[in-house]
Amino acid sequence: MISRYAKGFTLIELVIVIAIIGILAAVAIPKYINLTSNAQSAATTAIAGALASANASNYGARKLSTSFGIAVTNCADLSGALQGGLPTGYTITSGAAAADATVTCTLTGPSSTTATFTATGIS
Repeated sequence: MISRYAKGFTLIELVIVIAIIGILAAVAIPKYINLTSNAQSAATTAIAGALASANASNYGARKLSTSFGIAVTNCADLSGALQGGLPTGYTITSGAAAADATVTCTLTGPSSTTATFTATGIS
């Protein structure tokens, strides 16, 4: 005889809950996979922005006095203008920068993500 006060879930209720969780997981997992590549791309763009900012600060300081900042004759020289240097896993494509000339440089990050920034040559 079944008690009127039985507690717990029926088998069909458990199966429905598991099916709903499976559907939610199937929808959510592809979004998280794409999130990784978006994060890597955003990180590369952010570091390129930091390099552009470091370039502007370095150029102003170096114009004031050659004892400040670093000389920039190549895009890769700007990695020394970043506090702590360029993070591991990132590379700057070399490009010559003549004095007082602005050139466009390319930063390559994880999973071959790329971003551009400008460098201004200064001796």
